[in-house]
Amino acid sequence: MKEPARVHDRHAFDTLIDARSPAEYAIDHIPGSINLPVLDNEERRIVGTLYKQVGAFEARRVGGAMVAANLARHLQGPLADRPPGWKPLVYCWRGGLRSGSMTTWLRMVGWDAQQLAGGYKAWRRHVIDTIEQRAPALPLVVLCGATGTAKTRLLHALAAQGQQVLDLEALARHKGSLLGALPDVAQPSQTAFETAIASVLEHLDPARPLYIEGEGRRIGRLTVPLTLVERMRASPCIELRASTAARVEYLLRDYAYLGDRPQWLADQLAPLKPLHGNETIAAWQAMALARQLPQLFEALATRHYDPSYARSHRSYFRAWEQRQVVDAADLSPPGIEALAYRITGLRNEEGHGEEEQAGQAPQGAQGAPASP
Repeated sequence: MKEPARVHDRHAFDTLIDARSPAEYAIDHIPGSINLPVLDNEERRIVGTLYKQVGAFEARRVGGAMVAANLARHLQGPLADRPPGWKPLVYCWRGGLRSGSMTTWLRMVGWDAQQLAGGYKAWRRHVIDTIEQRAPALPLVVLCGATGTAKTRLLHALAAQGQQVLDLEALARHKGSLLGALPDVAQPSQTAFETAIASVLEHLDPARPLYIEGEGRRIGRLTVPLTLVERMRASPCIELRASTAARVEYLLRDYAYLGDRPQWLADQLAPLKPLHGNETIAAWQAMALARQLPQLFEALATRHYDPSYARSHRSYFRAWEQRQVVDAADLSPPGIEALAYRITGLRNEEGHGEEEQAGQAPQGAQGAPASP
């Protein structure tokens, strides 16, 4: 008998098999795993009902036949071409009967199959621990700026240039704003969102900056883990500044698809009535229905987002007064690429300056904070 396989052993296996139902897998799963359910959604419901209403024996008798049929289907289908030396790791909800049954069958075939101790619940604990333990020490550099300063596109450019980024909006499948829902794209579950964050944090180099967009506590309907929010609030900030005209031009490119959804766009503005009044919102909704996006985006930027921007950032980010301000006049794709190189240069210069100060300062001296 081998030692039980743990979450940190998963990379030593050829294939990670999620034996849970498709519905469970869709909510969240270990990255890279394939779903080969021993009970489908309806079968799992039937077995669960039998367990509660009749008893464990009847549930296992009926469920056992279902499991055998599904395992035979997997062996004849997705697993038919696996070589003799194939080594899979199997998990279910908590490392119980479902993954145990599949592991037993695979071993009888002759494969070196192992069962993940603790199942998905062990993975979930790993995700929570990874975020809680690593977030407080992350070398974050927070990109801030008024609506339309291309912060997300700048993250993409930094990533393309080999920098470390944590793109929370991409992981959340939402742009984070009032109009941030993506067309025909559902947000992941909260647990899947956290799994995606932990997967990024696991592979970071703590000696290099990690660029992140300044986010609030929520992105759409998802909640950013509190430890990550606290680290973001305490980290150094870079503020991007651009003219209203440049920002509107960028927003027209980045949200061009809203022109094809005028009614949806108008409906999204309704919650702003308590802030701006019925008359103003009716005028903005009319712009949406008429597909007058330039006028609508300028009104939203200058009358809704901008008034609270500086005040909210000053109170939210603790290092706001020491932020670096960067002119982002050109928000075209080439301009954003050039801006990414400038941002990287600023961080490199700052790091080099800190090293020089550390070598020259007398013992016990404390440096003054950098000016904005």
